[in-house]
Amino acid sequence: MTTPATRISSICVYCGSQPGHDPAFREAAQVLGRAMAENGIDLVYGGGTKGLMGAVADAVLANGGKAIGIIPEFLMNKEASEQDLGQLTELHVTRDMHERKHMMFERSDAFVTLPGGIGTLEEIVEIMTWAQLGRHIKPMVLANINGFWDPLNALIGHMREAGFIHTGHLVRPLVIGSAEQIVPAIQAAAATAGNGEDETIISKM
Repeated sequence: MTTPATRISSICVYCGSQPGHDPAFREAAQVLGRAMAENGIDLVYGGGTKGLMGAVADAVLANGGKAIGIIPEFLMNKEASEQDLGQLTELHVTRDMHERKHMMFERSDAFVTLPGGIGTLEEIVEIMTWAQLGRHIKPMVLANINGFWDPLNALIGHMREAGFIHTGHLVRPLVIGSAEQIVPAIQAAAATAGNGEDETIISKM
């Protein structure tokens, strides 16, 4: 099992390569990116320069932080431009999605999921699966901006009540509706885990 860092130095952010219809989504990405930079926390993300991915990276960089992009070769012209990619602190081009996700996991102390589509959902569900299987206890956050992740939370509750999440104590994403609260919540969760204390499966703030 990968042990959590008691001091968070990097956060992996999963989010859409599109901005979405609600302006609050982009605003949340910008708030999160700024908070990460101000707290000396590196951004690890999928390398895209468009949509919410671009918004969070731009905010990190604009506030003096580090943005580490990890992108598979076949997505470079779809989710990013070469000029914008050159502005990142680090850029890693992988052979495929599997290598990308593994590198993102290894480089990160925690995970935040902003609004996004199927790819975003797949990424955080995989991280939750690894937690359930005992592969890590790193903090996980669903950034529930304007209730975006309410349907997923309801589904998780339904699966748990139906008896299909048998190690529910290991599946414990923090569900946070305010972008300003994400970094403090992750830092507190890391400190709690470092003390060996337990958390509830889903904590709402």
